[in-house]
Amino acid sequence: MATVVQTDFAWADNEIERAIIEGAGHRLVIGPSAAAPPAEIEALIGANDPSAILTCWARISDKAIALPKNLKIVARYGVGLDNIDVPAATARGAWVTNVPDYCVEEVSDHALAMILGWTRGLVSFDREVKRGRWDPSGARLRRTATLTAGILGFGRIGRATARKLSGIGLDVLAYDVAVKGGVPHAELVSLDRLLHDSDVIVVHLPLNEETRHFVDDDFLKRMRKGSFLVNVSRGPVVDNEALIRALDAGRISGAALDVVEGEPNPPAALIARPDVIATPHIAFSSDESLAELRRRGAEEVVRVLKGEKPQNPCNKPAGGG
Repeated sequence: MATVVQTDFAWADNEIERAIIEGAGHRLVIGPSAAAPPAEIEALIGANDPSAILTCWARISDKAIALPKNLKIVARYGVGLDNIDVPAATARGAWVTNVPDYCVEEVSDHALAMILGWTRGLVSFDREVKRGRWDPSGARLRRTATLTAGILGFGRIGRATARKLSGIGLDVLAYDVAVKGGVPHAELVSLDRLLHDSDVIVVHLPLNEETRHFVDDDFLKRMRKGSFLVNVSRGPVVDNEALIRALDAGRISGAALDVVEGEPNPPAALIARPDVIATPHIAFSSDESLAELRRRGAEEVVRVLKGEKPQNPCNKPAGGG
């Protein structure tokens, strides 16, 4: 029997995890729902000496990874790995895994919904009507099918967004340094052309040192006048202060943010603006996606504890895992 520590979770119960991990004969220790500070996560791991760590949002530091005597795997509930010290896990011979494709449809749906919310004024007019203002003559709306969308990052989710946007008539451009050759439902272009020609830009970038504050003052100044920014990737990809400056100057017409640097307490100076649509990091979420995420994350842990290789490895552990 091995011990598995689940550091945090973003759902109401832990029955799926219990059924899979305890059903395989292992012990499951569950931390608090909300992600605790790194020192508390390290204390939780140190007290339980797990062979496996399951994490959602909690920071898994190099110290946390060094504590267990026989750590086999750090499994991420999600896609991005920015909360895990992957080099530390690799150096001590532990696998790092994720669930890379569980929410492709949900995140691309959310991006599409945010774009339609802007072109059709759904959020702003809902706010006005609920305040008692009924003014159809004030509508300044866009014909969605005449617009060009630029997708920044063209992996699984970016391609799903392109498919859906092209399906409702938008021209779609894409920029991704890792993608070469022809791509479906979009034209692969330079970053300069994407910024110059796009009426709306959708950010689908992972967070790493190269992409942190990728959307900065220079990026926003180069966007088409009156265009719209959508971020459904990671908050720190966008520089909050630069975005506020661009909105104040009228360089872009607005932004839709499912993720914001500083969450879960993002700056009110940004999210309270009438030209910003904000949702609380839920683009990934549906009943189906969460059930799949939880099941597949727990199954990776059981697989590795059985001595098998994971299905979605994100590193090559020293010593072969």
